[in-house]
Amino acid sequence: MKKTLIASSVAAALLALPTLSVAQSAGFVEDAKATLGLRNLYFNGDTREGGAPRDEEWGQGFMLKFNSGYTQGPIGFGLDVFARSGIRLDSGSRAGKGDTSRQPGTMFPLEDDGSAVSEFSQIDFAAKAKVSETELKIGRGLEPSLPVVSRNDGRLLPQTYSGAMLTSNEIDNLTLRVGQFDEASGRNSTSHEGLLLGGGSQRVNKFQYAGGDAQLGDNLVASYYFGQLKDYYKQHYLGAVHTLDLGAGKLITDLRYFDSNSTGANGSDGDYAAKGVNNNGEVDNRAMSAMFTYKLSKHALGLGYQKMSGDSDFAYLNNGGGATAYLITDSQINKFERAGEKTWVGQYSYDFADLAPGLKFSAKYLRGSDFDTRANERDKEWERNLRLDYTVQQGFLKDLGVSLRHASLRTGSNQADQDQVRVYLTYNFALL
Repeated sequence: MKKTLIASSVAAALLALPTLSVAQSAGFVEDAKATLGLRNLYFNGDTREGGAPRDEEWGQGFMLKFNSGYTQGPIGFGLDVFARSGIRLDSGSRAGKGDTSRQPGTMFPLEDDGSAVSEFSQIDFAAKAKVSETELKIGRGLEPSLPVVSRNDGRLLPQTYSGAMLTSNEIDNLTLRVGQFDEASGRNSTSHEGLLLGGGSQRVNKFQYAGGDAQLGDNLVASYYFGQLKDYYKQHYLGAVHTLDLGAGKLITDLRYFDSNSTGANGSDGDYAAKGVNNNGEVDNRAMSAMFTYKLSKHALGLGYQKMSGDSDFAYLNNGGGATAYLITDSQINKFERAGEKTWVGQYSYDFADLAPGLKFSAKYLRGSDFDTRANERDKEWERNLRLDYTVQQGFLKDLGVSLRHASLRTGSNQADQDQVRVYLTYNFALL
């Protein structure tokens, strides 16, 4: 399967070469960039109840990106290549085996016997075209980061999408975006699969989005996006980020609102169900949040609140194996996205630039309550995240990154309590 996908991608790129016949022109070559990213990750997820084995894995990831410039002429053409590989250095026994203290998690694909593979890799190609300040990308290896669709990068290798993305900056202070995805490749996958909503089992081949961001003056950015997953849900997003100067410090206000509803087969066909307790599988969710962050010198202190209303959990693309939701509560372990859930968020960060340049610390605490777990029952949960990051500033190891992350989740729902540790070592080489 993997070889077939790679071969088809290579063939597509070769077929595009006649279009790119002027690849020797200055723009295509001189503006090209290539980087090699290295990521070493140790992961330990310890379930705190029931005697279940802990998820423990260690791996090395390689991510090679080539981004060409554009050919000269009224329409510029280019090519992006994203090759990546993950190597297992250590992992647990076999998933589902009862007589072991540890098992594989979600860093690597699994063999038929439940053990982690020793290596997995993938290569993707995307053609691109540019006219003035409008850019179109078509292919695989796309990495969107938008309120209605965002890739996940929480393990060894990132999640990617296949489809088309159009971005336009023709109007001053306004960025417009439109696109469609038909497949996704998980962060621990070598294949491209159809798209899912959490709770559903039937994959579909169409997610569409449109929207934009407007810079309104020096201190305000307003956003609107629409997203629709075929036969599952349609979603509207409104957001605003405002910065208020307060002498020595500044106050950043981040407001977000999502309105998600059913479309197509959702609600009438169990294969297209959404998560929830009283919703009969139908998408019905409103999510509103406000986050206020005060920054003073090297300190940042934040307080936020999020409320879910409606009968279903928050709707977002979730193919399994790791997904990202554009919520202020999307944290290391949990997302606090259950139907009816109300969540308070407190966070603090400090940049040690004056004492130890390159060293940063952050802490985050979330407490959710009043969410549905069973009919006519409400529950609560909390999570604490601690994070320490350091980037080497000089010498042979300059730009080497180290990130230590610890999280604890305690929940009364059907999700298990967990303590989690991650250790990242990262380094990027500029090849071009």
